[in-house]
Amino acid sequence: MKEYDVVVIGAGPGGYVAAIRAAQLGLKTAIVEKRWLGGVCLNVGCIPSKALLKNAEIARTLREDAKEYGISGENITIDYSIAVKRSRQVSDRLTRGVSFLMKKNKVDVYEGAAFLKSKDLVSVSLNDGKKEDLKTANVILATGAHPFMASGWNHDGKKVLTYEDAILQEKLPASAIIIGAGAIGAEFATIWSSFGTKVSIVEMLPNVLPLEDEELSKELQKAFQKRGIEIYTGHRVEAIEHTAKGVAVTVTAGAEKKVLEAEQTLVAIGFKANTENLGLEGVGVTLDKRGFINTDANMATNVPGIWAIGDVTGKLLLAHAASAMGIHCAETIKGIKRKPIDFTMIPSATYSYPQVASFGLSEKEALEAGKQIKKGKFPFQANGKALGLGESTGFVKVIVDAKYGEILGAHMIGPEVSELLPELSLAQQSELTVEELASNIHTHPTLSEAIMEAAEDALGHAIHI
Repeated sequence: MKEYDVVVIGAGPGGYVAAIRAAQLGLKTAIVEKRWLGGVCLNVGCIPSKALLKNAEIARTLREDAKEYGISGENITIDYSIAVKRSRQVSDRLTRGVSFLMKKNKVDVYEGAAFLKSKDLVSVSLNDGKKEDLKTANVILATGAHPFMASGWNHDGKKVLTYEDAILQEKLPASAIIIGAGAIGAEFATIWSSFGTKVSIVEMLPNVLPLEDEELSKELQKAFQKRGIEIYTGHRVEAIEHTAKGVAVTVTAGAEKKVLEAEQTLVAIGFKANTENLGLEGVGVTLDKRGFINTDANMATNVPGIWAIGDVTGKLLLAHAASAMGIHCAETIKGIKRKPIDFTMIPSATYSYPQVASFGLSEKEALEAGKQIKKGKFPFQANGKALGLGESTGFVKVIVDAKYGEILGAHMIGPEVSELLPELSLAQQSELTVEELASNIHTHPTLSEAIMEAAEDALGHAIHI
């Protein structure tokens, strides 16, 4: 029986990062993964989807904007299957990179399913049919989550899809109904519509991207509708039925009922924690009401020596949040005292067209918290770089404390805003004021000038609006 200081179960962005950091700190470390190194993100999530979005951008330009750029031609073909194949190549390259990192940091990799026999004994059913027991002082659970699918919705991977089905299929649907207008729904709406799919989005809540600042949601909805995407917010899905041509989705809004038909439907309404068949009940690890693992601020569960990070905790289902939690957990195990992670201030991004990025308090949340605020807003229509790129939809919005100038949050929609956001989150983390943000001289012309201008607007002296 091999003995370790740390055994990590799950090799996604939380697990493999935790394993690397633990090994860097001198802890003898192993990682157990039953499916693929890199987890959902690298294999069927955030990485391959970004490759598809790049192909979608080119397809959208050729299909919708070619004349504006002086591009014309005959018999131009756009092959969706090539886009999917390219996305697989990108994913495979990064997955091999994770394997290299495991070897480089001397992390032992066990390919198989893990089960907790006790709090310090992990049994691994290896994929080759063998079994191995690992003795360990610490277990880090990083098993992630899987898509929620309502019973009776007839998921078959052909007509009714999860994100994994959708990202792997090489055939472009002629029409699609996307159920759920969160990040996954918005990104697939962007991808498919860019290639010519007729897309409809159904969302139970009043807005697309319902967790974002309301102004962002409304701006994205307007942009989607302008591109021909049908939006059904405030609609509940009652049934999904297979038909000869695809699917029929029955939706209701109050007393109103309608049936939407398409070739496929993508269900993207949330996630459930991967906690089954791990032996958690036997060792006494507790779950919350939603079925996610309870942890404290240092990622410790109620059982000493067992920790949990990433999506399985339900704290914030984002890859970079999982990585941050993994580093925090490994350093805590080593005895390094860390400042607790402020999940409110972790940035998030949706890679739709236009992009959305945000962190911190929304305007509504700040007011509900009783804060006296000022806000600054600057439209990309007044930004020279955005106009030059032909992507002037959207704005930058900053929320600041009226008395102290503290940055409480930022909310952006427009070109490459996911790349602009770190300036604002770093400013907040470094306790910079909106005055200091506004006085930071930005290169001209750049998209980032919109941040400076929004800060100046919050102070009442914007130059270009």
